[in-house]
Parts: sequence; C-alpha cells; structure tokens
Amino acid sequence: MTDAGPFTEDVVGQIMRHMNDDHAADCLTICRALGGRPGATAARMTGLDAGGIEFAVADGGVEHPVRIPFAERLTERPQVRREVVRMTQEARAALSA
Repeated sequence: MTDAGPFTEDVVGQIMRHMNDDHAADCLTICRALGGRPGATAARMTGLDAGGIEFAVADGGVEHPVRIPFAERLTERPQVRREVVRMTQEARAALSA
C-alpha cells in the first residue's frame, strides 16, 4: 500500500475478507477488464489504500500483482463500496462489448 489515507490495517482486512469471500467473481472481472489480465483465471484482493485497490491474479499458471487506481482519491470508507461497484460495472460493460 502506498497511501493508506483513512484506511487502517483492520479496515483493509475487513474489506479484503468481504471481497474475497462474497465477491470473488467481481474481483476476477475487474482484473480481467481493468487490470490488463484478460486471461486471468482467479483473482483475490490483497490490499487497498486511498489511491487504488490491489489483487493477486492467476494468469498463465503464474500469480501476478495487479494494482488498479481509483477514479479519485478516497477519503472515507463508504466510498470504497461505491468505487468497487463502479469498477465492476465498468469491467462488465468492457467484457461484454
């Protein structure tokens, strides 16, 4: 993480658990479309800070780190959900185009 901003280690851990447990398919969709890994077979969130979200992505039998910047610097926790929803919608649209 480069710019933790308002996101403590505990908060990041909670968000990671939620994303990896409940939104694994969305993580993969985001990484395929926005993370430059169209051939990815799996993705798990590994971190976030005020400037972006980080994943470990399985692609070609190798795990790669992927960082995707947020549209703007986040300053509070509720913005994370909105930004991830935006990314997911953008990624789905890109993959269906």
